[in-house]
Amino acid sequence: MITESFDNESEAIINPIPNEKRVKCDICIVTFSYEIEEYVVANFKPKIVGFFKGVNGTYPFYAFKYKNLNLGFYKTLLGAPASVGILEDSAIYIDTNKFLVFGSAGSLDKEICHNKVVVPTYAYRDEGTSYHYARAKDYIKIKNAKVVEKFMKDNKIPYVAGRVWTTDAFYRETKNNFKKRKDEGCIAVEMECSALQAVCDFRGKELYYFLVNGDLLDAPEWEDKKLHEANHNLENFQIALKLAQEICKTKKSNNDDEKH
Repeated sequence: MITESFDNESEAIINPIPNEKRVKCDICIVTFSYEIEEYVVANFKPKIVGFFKGVNGTYPFYAFKYKNLNLGFYKTLLGAPASVGILEDSAIYIDTNKFLVFGSAGSLDKEICHNKVVVPTYAYRDEGTSYHYARAKDYIKIKNAKVVEKFMKDNKIPYVAGRVWTTDAFYRETKNNFKKRKDEGCIAVEMECSALQAVCDFRGKELYYFLVNGDLLDAPEWEDKKLHEANHNLENFQIALKLAQEICKTKKSNNDDEKH
């Protein structure tokens, strides 16, 4: 059974081995958008520090300086197994314990999600990857949700915080399952959040996450009019840059307080 897959008593057969020359970064920003990747390459001239190599192509890992931060950056892949695999491989080339991920989601509640950023607080584990990184439970807590919430509130960015539904099978988001998840308090559906939180917990990393609704399940017929904008809007990257600054500034301030 998939719910019995978690094994922390024996070693993995394959592990990502950090490169001696990997680049130290304050935080790594992760996008799903090829348009945002093209924007970063054109405007920030980042250094390529390594590659995730797959049978369907190579995906660069980047590093660049932004104001007072050393940033890692990469475009990830769709779905829990692939997004976890590339995050694992990033440790070969990028030395950081913080990951800031942003992407799109489908709205389960058109009333509360309309024109708002979604901050996941818990994620329903309707995927297989997380069960290899964490003991079986229906939901996994998104530990830094309060940090992201505070940032949205302080910067007057319209947002809603709540549970999300992480699924491997977007063509099997059935009406019955939609109702179950919505009745449990899920406000959006996506494909990576629970698994990325599980791998970060397992590896001792910090995950920061926000989503923008691009399609609507809470309607008589599925609507995807805003999907492209949700995935590729450069404003989302600007939010991520500012959030990265805030996360690192807060962490530095807390560390300085601990020293005194």
